[in-house]
Amino acid sequence: MKLTVFGATGGIGQELVRQALAAGHEVTAVVRDPARFTVTGERLEVFRADLRDPESLRPAVAGRDAVLSGLGARRRADAGIAAELTRSVLRAMEAAGTRRLLVVSAGPVGPQPADSPFADRLMIGLVGAALKPVYVDLAAMEAELAASATDWTSVRPPRLQDKPLTGSYRTVVGGFPRSGRFIARADVAHAMLAMVDDPATVKQGVGVAY
Repeated sequence: MKLTVFGATGGIGQELVRQALAAGHEVTAVVRDPARFTVTGERLEVFRADLRDPESLRPAVAGRDAVLSGLGARRRADAGIAAELTRSVLRAMEAAGTRRLLVVSAGPVGPQPADSPFADRLMIGLVGAALKPVYVDLAAMEAELAASATDWTSVRPPRLQDKPLTGSYRTVVGGFPRSGRFIARADVAHAMLAMVDDPATVKQGVGVAY
């Protein structure tokens, strides 16, 4: 497949690029600063662009089978960029006629299991309060997806870890795995790539966790 990855310098973005290349896909990595991007490969194109300019992004998404995005706030102060930059990606995709889009959101944005233990619900509440601007941003991003013409999937992990790929995790379409508290960035990328051609995930939020 021909894939485009936004947020390619981030933890999940780099994993998306590495794993996609290892699987034999052609990958376009969209970055603002190529000097920060160290992944290499024969089937890799590094595309420098202004992420706030949909027209500049159009060549990066035209003719692609799917677009995958790891764009989002890395800290509370960055809240707001997920919705803003995803809006640019959506406009570029709609102009280019590219339909499949997968993005990274967060577990607390979606519905929680009705039988979640009290400790889990308490933790989600505390984290949600501490990072409220980030989750408001992600909820706004998901609203942009829902209003778009793309075949989107919002992947919602819990707390992210920098650990090796396991390939062993749980996913719930339209919900979240019970007591799922952690997942490695590498496994989030693995799950996203597995969902690219899964019709059950189209126009859905998907919880993913160990």
